[in-house]
Amino acid sequence: MTELLIADDHPLFREALRGVVASLFPNTAIYEADRISNLYPLVDDHPDADLLLLDLDIPGAIGFSALVHLRATYPSLPIILVTAHEEARFMRRAMDHGAMGFIPKSIDSHTLGIALQVVLDGGTWLPEQGSSAPGISTDEREVAAKLRELTPQQFRVLQMLSTGQLNKQIAYELNVSEATIKAHMTAILRKLGASNRTQAVLMASHLGLNQDESPATNTF
Repeated sequence: MTELLIADDHPLFREALRGVVASLFPNTAIYEADRISNLYPLVDDHPDADLLLLDLDIPGAIGFSALVHLRATYPSLPIILVTAHEEARFMRRAMDHGAMGFIPKSIDSHTLGIALQVVLDGGTWLPEQGSSAPGISTDEREVAAKLRELTPQQFRVLQMLSTGQLNKQIAYELNVSEATIKAHMTAILRKLGASNRTQAVLMASHLGLNQDESPATNTF
């Protein structure tokens, strides 16, 4: 039986995607997460999942950083982005950061089935326009490499830091002491080569979504 994970915060879209997948691949067990904080334990519970369909606009995701972290932490899990962003360079960036596929939410169910089968068979799939787009910059590639060095907990601390949370707020959410958060921050700064929290956040912003990559209207 195929195991498929869906990470998207819109219940109606998850329901529609679940229905399409079930009709195309009847012997598929589907598990869902509505935010990044719920996705990590879901993947831990299903380490042999065959595929993850990930929307990078899901709450808790900051640009491509979640994709980079997931690829580093779960290297055997193929990831397809299913997103409303349809700009060609966005597609290329996703593939450069380790995605195995890029599926716009506007595609039809037949094309979706083809894309899923290609990736399940070990290949990659993205719309034609994404293949000719320029690749990621050297700076972005270097930041991604440094982010891959973070432990899962350090990465979560950096994500929360990027949303403006203070040490005590992060400690409360993660149910640890402020001293533990400070220790994580020290390790994060060292691994990123940053001198302070602001610089660490700015470095992580290299993996953010560009303002000109605005979501297209979802017609899927």
